[in-house]
Amino acid sequence: MIIAVFPGQGSQTPGFLRSWLEHEGVRARLEQFSQWAEVDLVEAGTEADAESIRDTRIAQPLIVAASLVSWELLAARTPLAFGGVAGHSVGEFAALTAAGVIDAETAMRLVGIRGRAMADAASLADTGMSAVIGGDQTAVEARLADLDLTPANFNGGGQIVAAGAAEALASLSAEPPAGTRVIPLSVAGAFHTRYMAPAVETLRSAVSTVTPTDPAVQLWTNRDGSPVRSGDEALSLVVDQVASPVRWDACMEAFAAAGVTGLVEFAPGGTLVGLAKRALRGVPSVAVKTPDDLASAAELLAAASAQGEPE
Repeated sequence: MIIAVFPGQGSQTPGFLRSWLEHEGVRARLEQFSQWAEVDLVEAGTEADAESIRDTRIAQPLIVAASLVSWELLAARTPLAFGGVAGHSVGEFAALTAAGVIDAETAMRLVGIRGRAMADAASLADTGMSAVIGGDQTAVEARLADLDLTPANFNGGGQIVAAGAAEALASLSAEPPAGTRVIPLSVAGAFHTRYMAPAVETLRSAVSTVTPTDPAVQLWTNRDGSPVRSGDEALSLVVDQVASPVRWDACMEAFAAAGVTGLVEFAPGGTLVGLAKRALRGVPSVAVKTPDDLASAAELLAAASAQGEPE
């Protein structure tokens, strides 16, 4: 089973869309996405600096747009018979689109609303996120609890992302748990925590107008790595996920249980493949960072098809 995965916030880098714009139709598609999300994605993905694209209002639509563009270009090259799909945090909107739950227009409109709502919620307090790598998980969680920090992302491979007040994150960096490294992340707030409660209600209101379709392919949720059976459930889960921890570790465990034989991470790829190399050792993977990587993704799908396995 080949699984398509879609990255979350923090995977963007300045200028990463330039090579994609060299392909016919991509500029027009991004301009269309820009209208739906209410963000100039062409400028953001080509000219904006790192601080500008750190802005949640920009980062979230930018990442999902890149994922969808790369997905559509691969679809133009080869049949996309993936065995399943999943996204990390905001990447779940690209995954829902890939699974046929919502269309690209709906995804971009919702992500634009989500990004603005989460930025507004983040502006209410001085908060952030830091990756905690290594150490004993029980000890790490205990240290976070002492500092009133939330383990917002369980990324697997010995990585937990802590979120909460900036002062508490500074204390975590100053006195990290034994055997760990603490790396501050380039995000604008304490996502997937109680600080995002106002954004949940905004997104819930927006989603109430959407009529989804049940997933056409296996779809896993960040809540606990379980399969999602209905479109209504899928939308409800992505709304709640704004203020709930991301269990990417559980998603990867579910991939293994399902018999994963390969991963393709869509643009801006790299982060999830890196986590999989530690948690899913030996599973072939392709990180689609530039259009040149689409050939490798197509080869992985073709090899699975030639072996007679479901992609």
